[in-house]
Amino acid sequence: NSLLKRLDRQMQDASANLEFEKAAVLRDQLHALRQATESNAIVLGDGTDADVIALAEDPLEVAVQIFHVRDGRVRGQRAWVADRTDATETGGLIETFLLQLYSDVDGTEVPPEILVPEVPGTGALIADLLTESRGARVVIRTPRRGDKKTLMQTVARNAGEALALHKTRRASDLSTRNRALEEIQQALELPTVPLRIECYDVSHLQGTEIVASMVVFEDGLARKSDYRRFVIRGIDGSNDVAAIHEVITRRFRRLLDEQGSGEEGPLLIDPTTGVARRFAYAPGLVVVDGGAPQVAAAAQAISELGITDIPVIGLAKRLEEVWLPGEEFPLILPRTSEGLYLLQRVRDEAHRFAITHHRGRRSATMVESVLDSVPGLGEVRRKTLLKHFGSLKKLRAATPDELAQAPGIGPRLAAAIIEALAQPVAEVVNLTTGEVLDGAP
Repeated sequence: NSLLKRLDRQMQDASANLEFEKAAVLRDQLHALRQATESNAIVLGDGTDADVIALAEDPLEVAVQIFHVRDGRVRGQRAWVADRTDATETGGLIETFLLQLYSDVDGTEVPPEILVPEVPGTGALIADLLTESRGARVVIRTPRRGDKKTLMQTVARNAGEALALHKTRRASDLSTRNRALEEIQQALELPTVPLRIECYDVSHLQGTEIVASMVVFEDGLARKSDYRRFVIRGIDGSNDVAAIHEVITRRFRRLLDEQGSGEEGPLLIDPTTGVARRFAYAPGLVVVDGGAPQVAAAAQAISELGITDIPVIGLAKRLEEVWLPGEEFPLILPRTSEGLYLLQRVRDEAHRFAITHHRGRRSATMVESVLDSVPGLGEVRRKTLLKHFGSLKKLRAATPDELAQAPGIGPRLAAAIIEALAQPVAEVVNLTTGEVLDGAP
């Protein structure tokens, strides 16, 4: 406001002094500044003064984003990303942040309202301290509806993007990746740095459609061309341990087959095609998603094949514990360790890849089960429909004309498909959240 007043005064003075060109420049600056001010849209229509705080967190790091709202407009924002030194819950993180944020702040800078995603147990006490500092009432609360909740969601989204950007930058830093690999080598007492890390995860829905994933990281970076998916066929029901044993056995039997017995060592290049044998490269470290039982199963599978020089570990999600075969207690890496951060990224990527595979297979199964009762729609046509539309969701959204244009589907068959898709669908479970959804995904 003071700048607007100063520019207006200078413009009037220039005009009074017949300096019209200078007055025109000042007029344009004044107009631009007013436009910039107006573009800072009102986010809270009641003109509230508030600090809006949101977090984005994972087991190793937390991103904090704060919007300073004054007179209903966002007047500033700040962001931090910090390592988590312990397993403090969200409420505890917010308590620590509030104490640090306002400890050295003048009371006049404390707003009357502080919006947080979760009020900590000591929220009332902190509010009393800030009230005393400000000289007027301060409230700490969580918005439940309206503009304030919408603004909180925006701040949370910013925090999530800041955390994702931080992780991307951290993963792309060469010196950081080298330090992570060296920390893993030292912590696990490996003879060499694990330049190639393979991680395995199993995904299923109540023991059905069991699949597994294999992801590969080389030099600390994902090597997606070497990713592999497995369909577990020898296991019935929910048995992650047996599934891990099967997938490890299949992968390393392939390793032995592809390495062959060349006169100069393993055959890493196919002599007929000149293409690298991707399964012929032995990893420097095998990671499985899970604890002691999964690690024991993986180690047993490798040992049964006569392989003795490939180390195996497991990474348990709950406390990010590192399990080694035959050890009664897990290895605890420092939470700020770059090595633990790399292992976590590898594990999370394997989990994501397995879930994606499982969803694709589940979608195909649902298409077939829903369309089983349609006369004249055999297995070949069902698969053609899935390939043409990609998923049951897109198939449901198709019009009769779009269905009739699919290969092998005419108007009469399209009408029968529409009728079948209109029937109620059983409950579907979101594999990421565990939420029971209505209808097809």
